[in-house]
Amino acid sequence: MKLPVYLFGHPVLRKTAEPVAPGREGMKELVDNMFETMYASEGVGLAAPQVGLSERLVVIDASAVAESFPECEGRKMVLVNPEIEVLDGERTVRPEGCLSVPGLSENVGRTEHIRLRWLDENFEPHEEVMHGFLARIVQHECDHLEGKLYVDHISPIRKQLIKNKLNNIANAKIRVDYPVRFAARKK
Repeated sequence: MKLPVYLFGHPVLRKTAEPVAPGREGMKELVDNMFETMYASEGVGLAAPQVGLSERLVVIDASAVAESFPECEGRKMVLVNPEIEVLDGERTVRPEGCLSVPGLSENVGRTEHIRLRWLDENFEPHEEVMHGFLARIVQHECDHLEGKLYVDHISPIRKQLIKNKLNNIANAKIRVDYPVRFAARKK
């Protein structure tokens, strides 16, 4: 079932998400619904806060960008309670977008190399060093679990330049091709 994507301005996107406990009821259905929502919205990742749940859960399927970023080939993952460790200070600036901030894209600097520790949907532990665009996707989605959006990483001047666009999203003055939930209702 496709879930509505919560958009910029909704309070759930600014909360620090709670850990997911083993045995969480409805886990398989939630993961399946999150993947379906992500695919229908043409995303490569989706965090639980983006569907209104303040839980530390992320789904990623980066294979759609594998032609440009080989490290993303076959990378379909469920991240439960993920933890990121930065491995070096090298940062690359690339454009990012977000299903919760539709119609915008901004240049964001992110670390190129991370170590990720997480549980899968069966609560089995994993650890992996990731690099490149895959590391960027993971960092972007894990930011959602901390109540952060990619626009929080841009300069104050750039944020001022897109302020009206962000306000339009927050005030439901945009159209989106996938189911969404606005912070405010249109009048």
